[in-house]
Amino acid sequence: MNRAAIYPGSFDPLTNGHLAIIQRGLNLFDRLVVAVANNPQKSPMFTVDERKALIREAVGNDPRVEVDSFDGLMVDYARTRGIPKVLRGLRAVSDFEYEFQLANMNKKLLPEFESVFVMTGEDYFFVSARLVREVAQFGGNVEGLVPPNVLEALQRKLGRPPRS
Repeated sequence: MNRAAIYPGSFDPLTNGHLAIIQRGLNLFDRLVVAVANNPQKSPMFTVDERKALIREAVGNDPRVEVDSFDGLMVDYARTRGIPKVLRGLRAVSDFEYEFQLANMNKKLLPEFESVFVMTGEDYFFVSARLVREVAQFGGNVEGLVPPNVLEALQRKLGRPPRS
């Protein structure tokens, strides 16, 4: 049985919390499509192609993980891919409220759509890509919050030398 799910997000940047969700997802599903959302209403730090490359490098050569991108509604992407299951990570109660609303809207738009929620690791419940971006932009140290390749990419993007 080939059970697949889509793990969508902006991943701007990919965090260790995201990687924890990917690992938990691989315990539940045979295959994950990590789908980078292209949201033109946001001003991302990294392009979609950069984010995809950073994710690929961080997950290594795991054949169970595919990295892709999409525009528009998640349900339309799920329908196109023939994968009506989505993996979503939760950090706090506030995440649940938003995700619960989103899951029900997606189910309304695509009745066979199912959302599976997993908690991020206790080490990363406070980490969000937005917060990592903000801390990095103001010169804070985000080492340990993002994979090493993402840390290097952040330092390059912000024109800062690697920390020693």
